[in-house]
Amino acid sequence: MANEKLNELKDLGEFGLIDYLTQNIKIHHSSTVKGVGDDAAVINHENRQTVVSTDMLVEGVHFDMVYTPLKHLGYKAVAVNLSDIYAMNAQPRQITVSLAISSKYSTEAISDIYEGMIHAANHYGVDIVGGDTTSSLQGLVISITAIGEAKEEELVYRNGAKENDLLVVSGDLGGAYMGLTTLQREKEVWKVNPNMQPQLEGHDYILERQLKPEARKDVITFLSQLGVKPSSMIDISDGLASEIHHICKHSDVGCSLYEEKIPIDPMTHKVAREFNIDPTICALNGGEDYELLFTVSQTDYDKIKGNPHWTVIGHMTTKESGINLISSGGSVIPLTAQGWDGLNKDK
Repeated sequence: MANEKLNELKDLGEFGLIDYLTQNIKIHHSSTVKGVGDDAAVINHENRQTVVSTDMLVEGVHFDMVYTPLKHLGYKAVAVNLSDIYAMNAQPRQITVSLAISSKYSTEAISDIYEGMIHAANHYGVDIVGGDTTSSLQGLVISITAIGEAKEEELVYRNGAKENDLLVVSGDLGGAYMGLTTLQREKEVWKVNPNMQPQLEGHDYILERQLKPEARKDVITFLSQLGVKPSSMIDISDGLASEIHHICKHSDVGCSLYEEKIPIDPMTHKVAREFNIDPTICALNGGEDYELLFTVSQTDYDKIKGNPHWTVIGHMTTKESGINLISSGGSVIPLTAQGWDGLNKDK
């Protein structure tokens, strides 16, 4: 198997590659009138609002092929895009997939990436309806557009938070960052000695948080079942602190975030300490957790309290009060946003 010759992309050509990659696509929604195979897809959402979001993943910036499994990369590319749709309290229905591919990738490698995408599409029940492929002078670029729908009255924006609303987050935070930190350490060891096996035992949870994150479709479902509509919502792609600042800016409010309430998984906490990193810093600035951060009225507290899928971590205040972290010791510290910035190479 190791000596098996891989097929070069040029042997298939662009349209042959598209046919090869899309042959196993399933259609899940009647709103998909026309999917792959024509000049454009046709989608019918009738009287619902259409929600559209696009994300791009660039090799060397967003992922490193030294430690990124191809199928996981395809899955993650889809999941992180769908997360944006769920953050609008909408349901994703379709995606388009565009790839810029360098000559170092074989047909089999791109097929593995696409297989991961199809797996994610089937898991979340979305239709792959089109896209594009082209060549890249170096590396791989993945661009996905997600298309969703919602009734107008169901949509949730970043600008709806009110003073005294509760601040709530799903899942736990910081795991993806510690997974990335662990992988980067093992890469450096491998560069010094390629014969060394990576020391990843016992790190399954944080590695999955980094390499194969899940979009929180379930949270949207739970809130709907409880009859709770958030007043504002955002997904945590750039770190908790950054997302809090976004909500406060758009809603013209302040915030009090309680350090002791921030949910951090025990493995994340343990590995952070091994790296001499404050676990709270991982949660605030790490990013890529793709959890949902949202605010709800205090009148909804009885409906959401005690739910294992989320945690109340603070409340919104007046704009004049500022955006603050209340430390475990009771100190009030201005909350700064130091998460991922896609245009800042120093971060």
